Amino acid sequence: MLKTGFRKTSHPSRDSGDKYSVLLPTYNERENLPLIVWLLVKYFGESGYNYEIIVIDDGSPDGTLEVGEQLQKIYGKDKILLRPREKKLGLGTAYIHGMKHATGNFIIIMDADLSHHPKFIPEFIEKQKEGNYDLVSGTRYSGNGGVYGWDLRRKLISRGANFLTQVLLRPGASDLTGSFRLYKKKVLESLVERCVSKGYVFQMEMIVRARQLKYTVGEVPISFVDRVYGESKLGGNEIVSFVKGLLTLFATT
Repeated sequence: MLKTGFRKTSHPSRDSGDKYSVLLPTYNERENLPLIVWLLVKYFGESGYNYEIIVIDDGSPDGTLEVGEQLQKIYGKDKILLRPREKKLGLGTAYIHGMKHATGNFIIIMDADLSHHPKFIPEFIEKQKEGNYDLVSGTRYSGNGGVYGWDLRRKLISRGANFLTQVLLRPGASDLTGSFRLYKKKVLESLVERCVSKGYVFQMEMIVRARQLKYTVGEVPISFVDRVYGESKLGGNEIVSFVKGLLTLFATT
C-alpha cells in the first residue's frame, strides 16, 4: 500500500451542545478589534467549541463599529454580532445588553484591548467542565499567573487593591478586579441583576455576590498584558471610586 506524507487535518468538533457567547464591550478599540477577533476565531476553531462574538460598541468616535462591520463580512454574521449603543453607558449595562442577544448557554467576558489572550479560553472551558463551576475567573495572582507591561505604580495599585479586598471581603477568590471570566448564562444574569457598582468595582462585586449566593468559582492562572494600542483608562478618579466602592461593599455584604 502506497503511503504519502500528506495527512488531512480537521478541526475537532465538540458535540456537547454547549455554546459560548463572547461579550466584547468596546470604546475606541479600532486597532485592537481585528486582532482580538482573529485570535478568538483561531482558538475556538482549534478547540472545536461552538461560539459567537458579540461586539457592544458604545459610540466610539474612532470608527470601531465600522471595523466591526468589515469583520462581519470576513467571518460571517453568525459569528460576529454587532449590537452597538449610542454612548458610554457602563460595563454592567453593556453585559445586560449583550446577554439579550446571546444564544449561548455560557458567557465569556473579556477586554477587547488584547490584555486578555484568547488562548486561555479552552482552559476556562475545561476547568468549568471539570467541576461544573458556576463561573471561572482568570487570576493574575495565583499559580503561574502574572502581569506584564505595567510600571511599578500600576502594579502596586493593583496588588494593593487586591490585598484590601481580600482582607475586608474574604471573597474566596484570588483575583477580584480582573475581568476575564466564564459564566453560566443564568448565573451571570442573576449576578448582574444584583450588582449596583460601576467602573472597576463592578467586577469585584460580581465575585462577592457570587459568594453570597453560594455559586461555585473556579480559577485559571492567566498572563495579563498591558494594552497594545490605545490609552489606559485607569486614573485618579477611578482609584477614588474603587476605594469608595470597596468600603460600600464592606459595609453592606
